[in-house]
Amino acid sequence: MRKTTTFLRGFLSVHFFRHSAGITVLMLFTLSIMSFRFGKIVNYSKKSVTHTTDTSTVNSNKTISNLLADPMASEDSVLRGLFKVNHTMEPFLKSFKRKETEEFTDMKVWGKPYFDMMDEVLAKNGLPIQLKYLCVIESNLKAGTVSHSGATGPWQLMPDEGRRFGLCMKKGCDERKDYEKSTKVAAGLLKNLYNEFGDWLLVIGAYNCGNGAMRRAIAKAGSRDYWVVEKYLSTQARNHVKKYIATHYIFEGSGGWTTITNYEAAECRAAIAKLSTNKADDLTNTTTIEIRGKYNPTVLVSSLMIDADVFNKLNPGMADALLQGKPYPLTLPNNKLPLFLANRVQILEQSLQLFISSAVNN
Repeated sequence: MRKTTTFLRGFLSVHFFRHSAGITVLMLFTLSIMSFRFGKIVNYSKKSVTHTTDTSTVNSNKTISNLLADPMASEDSVLRGLFKVNHTMEPFLKSFKRKETEEFTDMKVWGKPYFDMMDEVLAKNGLPIQLKYLCVIESNLKAGTVSHSGATGPWQLMPDEGRRFGLCMKKGCDERKDYEKSTKVAAGLLKNLYNEFGDWLLVIGAYNCGNGAMRRAIAKAGSRDYWVVEKYLSTQARNHVKKYIATHYIFEGSGGWTTITNYEAAECRAAIAKLSTNKADDLTNTTTIEIRGKYNPTVLVSSLMIDADVFNKLNPGMADALLQGKPYPLTLPNNKLPLFLANRVQILEQSLQLFISSAVNN
């Protein structure tokens, strides 16, 4: 009997909590919708100067920096979609991914100490750290690799290259197998090749076939566009470049500055400049609407497909204000306001669900 009574109490408590939570969600939702109806809309443009709310003004002089303008710069994950794989690479990329992804995933773990060291050496030489993937396709990141032509070590350095950079190469001593010393030599070679060719795909091809062979291919092609030049390179050199691009995609999840030609890079920079201009416009051409309720910034950013950086600059302190039950002057780019008005109920509902879920978990 006692056990039965305890069970019933527990059962009723659980159902009472669920019922209460449901009522809480409904009340919050209703109050938020009611408060929204009394919100005030204020239009802002480059010419407007009137503010009818207590929000702080946005500094319209602050524009988004021109990201990735330098070909040596590191990649930004937000912009990775700009680095499209060349259509001639697509079949090779799919096949290479299928064969190598598992092995390279393991290499990310056991090879991390080597990759960290290479990042440091390449960065000190002003080179993109993604060039370390050359080492993956040259030797599978193994120091003991020796080719039929005598290239040795993780970076597959030839004897004359080792001697030129002062590496010890004698019986019982071959510093081409030393990870750090060979990386420093490879960095020197890559810098020299870039100074000559000025295009990363030409550099990667020349690292395999030699700068003489690359010069001859460029002369025959009458162009410095790699995708034209490659027709005059050996099959080995062409595959070398393709393997590098595919390896970059496996490790990074996308392409980058070293997987595109200078012509393609120019298109990327133009797109980035346009994106930066659009962000600047979003910061200056805005509309402010007063809202109440548990609107969640993450849900707003996702639902309105707005840049998170832009949203945060326009709406500092929004989450704290709404959490305290205060009204908030939500500021949105003009082109996002219609989307908010059309979807405000769904946005608020998702925000409330997230709020309740977080409260229950805590």
